[in-house]
Order: sequence, then C-alpha cells, then structure tokens
Amino acid sequence: MSSLIWHVTMSLDGFIAGRDDSMDWAVSRWSDDGENTRDIEVQRSAVADEVLRSAGAILGGRRWYDVAVRKFDGYEGIYGGQWIGPVFVLTHRPPDAEHHPAITFLSSDLSDAVATAFAAAAGKNVIVFGASIAVQYLRADLLDEIVIHLVPVLLGDGVRLIDASDLVPVAIERTVVETSGQITDLRFAVRHKHA
Repeated sequence: MSSLIWHVTMSLDGFIAGRDDSMDWAVSRWSDDGENTRDIEVQRSAVADEVLRSAGAILGGRRWYDVAVRKFDGYEGIYGGQWIGPVFVLTHRPPDAEHHPAITFLSSDLSDAVATAFAAAAGKNVIVFGASIAVQYLRADLLDEIVIHLVPVLLGDGVRLIDASDLVPVAIERTVVETSGQITDLRFAVRHKHA
C-alpha cells in the first residue's frame, strides 16, 4: 500500500534548514565538505535509498519550491539530481515564471492534492517536502510516515521541524533506527486518529 512520507534531514536541535535556508551543515556530512551545495553528490544511507526507490511522486509547498529554485537548482537538484518523476506544489500563488515541465502547481485542498499525487505515483509512495505542508498533513491525519536523517550538529537557528504551537500531540511509532556513519536514520509510522 502506498504511503504519504515526510522525508527530512534534521540537526540534533530540531532544524531542517539553517539560517537563510542553508543546507551546507547537512551536505558537508555527505559530500565534499559543503563546497558544492548546488550539485550534491550524496552518498545516502540504505534508508534514504529505500525512500527514493519507493517514491512515485513528490508533494511540496510553495515555500519549499521557492527555496529549491533559489538555492538548489529546482527540479534538477531534487535528491542530488537523481529524481525523475512528477512534482506537485500545493499553493494559492502559482509562479508567473516558467518552470520545469515535470512540476505541476495545485490550488486544490489537501485531500485532493494527495489524491492527485498518488494517482501520478502509480502505486508508489508520495514524498512530502517542506515543514509547513507536512504539519498541515499531520493536522489532517493524512501523513503516514516520517523519515528523519539526524545529523550530529547544533544549529541554534533556522527552520524548525515543527513550528506549530497549536499542534495537538500526534502519536508516532518508531519503526527503524539505523546509522550511516555519523548520520542516524529514524523512521516513524504515524498512528492515525481514525485507526
């Protein structure tokens, strides 16, 4: 059965991006010491490889899209250039500029956007990129899994994994703990309220 999976890299103090949306703190653990963060040659873990292999579509928010285009080569930078497949961006502000033909902008509600992404994923998983949209899917009880690559660094500031003081507690169950060098791979199943 296909799942909606939030896939992130996180610092030990809970940030998924540093100041100014930087990712050099994570890239330096996997590539050439962060020298070339726009063309990442990533040696991922088995968990990250499995997430990528099982993915049929990506679903992100507008903020994620803007940062990806501004800092990480947009579509071509997804998974270090290894992503080939549809990307959906849920937004009420589609860009005026041209964009990669594999990217579709959706202005539908959360459920319709997920249905569209799953239809395009053809039986595979849909990967969620971005903090705000992932929290929205948690609130709607639509997120199935959270996969976190925990990097042993303290950032002190940046984009938090969850920055929503009004989020009610969400029960999750750890299903995987593995290590890849200094990176700790964590996989959690979200316990659905209706289950």
